[in-house]
Amino acid sequence: MSETIKTKRLEGTHLIVETSEGTTKYDSRFLVAALLIFIARGSGTIEPEESAKMIDLIEEHFQMEGAESLELLTRAMSEMADNPELGQALVDLKPTLSDEDKEDIAVMALKVIAADGRRQVSEMEKFNEAFQALGISAEALHRAFDRYFSETMPGS
Repeated sequence: MSETIKTKRLEGTHLIVETSEGTTKYDSRFLVAALLIFIARGSGTIEPEESAKMIDLIEEHFQMEGAESLELLTRAMSEMADNPELGQALVDLKPTLSDEDKEDIAVMALKVIAADGRRQVSEMEKFNEAFQALGISAEALHRAFDRYFSETMPGS
């Protein structure tokens, strides 16, 4: 069932979204999960390696248990499918993210893109779309690429 957003508002670090189904609270953890899914789906499907990488990255970044990380990703997939407007609404959480947070998320997204061993143009297009919407600075994006390459290059 597709839900329509009636109202949305930012309360501190949470986005409160009201639909015909009720009111739901979202935070930056949900935003990160939804963003990684959005980018991984850029190629049409989420490969098993990408799923595993997303679980690991969220687990590590937010100090969550593996099951919690999987649950967060599953919830994000489900709610994004039920409410196509939610992705755009989540952009309202961008003021709750520092430049450092955005840089960390960009590094995570690059690792998800590379997880299946194929660089898909469509995934990079989704990456650019997502980070434009989040308002990441050119400097933070440049640092994210530098970090990604320094962390993933052989011999580093």
